[in-house]
Parts: sequence; structure tokens; C-alpha cells
Amino acid sequence: MARIIIYTKINCSYCTWAKDFFNNKDLAFKEINLTENPELLEKMLEKSNGHRSVPQIFINENHIGGYDDLMSLNKAGELDTILKSSPEHN
Repeated sequence: MARIIIYTKINCSYCTWAKDFFNNKDLAFKEINLTENPELLEKMLEKSNGHRSVPQIFINENHIGGYDDLMSLNKAGELDTILKSSPEHN
């Protein structure tokens, strides 16, 4: 099973849509809410090569991007391959 991490903020529609997408696919994810944990912003910036917008989505430590990137991968049929290709990291 893939390890999914989503950096979010409160009142972010794209964040809600990304979480709903994974919930609808019955995929567990870890949410890191930057509104409640602003000290984790620097970690997100490092991992995402400076991308400041949310959500920022990571699957098995690989940066996917934001909601639009997630949807593009899904539409192209590449998301399922990414989800199945890498073992979960603990």
C-alpha cells in the first residue's frame, strides 16, 4: 500500500478535493495541516522544491504536486501505476 502525505491548510477547497479523492478510492493518507503546524512549512518547501501552494501531495516520498497534478495523473492512467509501483516506507 502506498504511503500518501498531503500538506493542507484550513479553508482550502483544493485540499478538501484531494482528500475526498483519496477517501473515495479508499486510500489512507496522512494529512499535515500547515495552519495548525506552521513550523512544518519549511519541511514541505524542501520536499516540494519550493512549491508554496497547497495541497502538496507526496506518494511514497515522491512529490506529485498539487490537486491539478493529481487529477492529470489520474486522467492519464498513471496514478494507479504510481500507487502500486513503490512499496510503503515506514
